[in-house]
Amino acid sequence: MTGNNEAELSRLLKAAIAGDERAYADFLTRTAALVRGFARRKIVQGGVDPEDVVQETLLAIHVKRHTWRQDAPVLPWIYAIARFKLIDAFRRRGRRIEVEIDEIAETFAEPETETVSERDINRVLESLPPAQRSVVSSVSVEGRSIGETAAKFGITETAVRVSLHRGLAAIAKRFGRE
Repeated sequence: MTGNNEAELSRLLKAAIAGDERAYADFLTRTAALVRGFARRKIVQGGVDPEDVVQETLLAIHVKRHTWRQDAPVLPWIYAIARFKLIDAFRRRGRRIEVEIDEIAETFAEPETETVSERDINRVLESLPPAQRSVVSSVSVEGRSIGETAAKFGITETAVRVSLHRGLAAIAKRFGRE
């Protein structure tokens, strides 16, 4: 995805930051498809579920969207977040992954000036119904996989994915204007 698609994603994220919920939903849908393809290409062997990487990336994008410089391309920012979430997923599984420094060099150019506090995370989670809150917290805050979360709550992996997706969508809808 380059050229016009880059411009379209930038336009959608700018509109989302300005409060356009429909643009934000479209941005997240397009971004999920990009990250899903990226994760599937990078995960050669089992052990890490690409959908876990997609969901964690979308949550990180939601929480960190204020860090995107609107005069910078959006795709390197998206892929940098996805790379870090992929590396985190491999680390949780006890596997080692090496990433070429050239692939992530642009992510080191701008130091982050704002952090997300535990209070911010709790405020976002409190906006969700209890079942969605538990699933989103398990996967996105505690770092459990879809399978681990399903086992923890005695539900199917599909139910976890649905609850996680709905929870993230509710967060995006509720807090997309900030």
